[in-house]
Amino acid sequence: MASVRKVVVDVLKPHAPPLVEFTERVNETPGVDSASSRLIELDREVQNIAVTVEGEPIDYDAVVETIDGLGATVHSVDEVTCGDRPSGDTLAPESDD
Repeated sequence: MASVRKVVVDVLKPHAPPLVEFTERVNETPGVDSASSRLIELDREVQNIAVTVEGEPIDYDAVVETIDGLGATVHSVDEVTCGDRPSGDTLAPESDD
């Protein structure tokens, strides 16, 4: 089975910890070489963010455990990249061919 190299998840998190600290902590997860977070929506109580983690191999369960430990919840897995080389395409539109 090909190893998971990249995962993008939709996350609902409280305001604390701040987004920078949250992302730093996700980046400390074993198997994660880099992490980034993007704010999608801001509410009084929570933030909806997209979290991208890259590494080889990524332990998805460990990433979810880290996110849960920070008081956040994974709502969906929006993108996954597996294999020995980058696909060169992110969320490619479907072809009519």
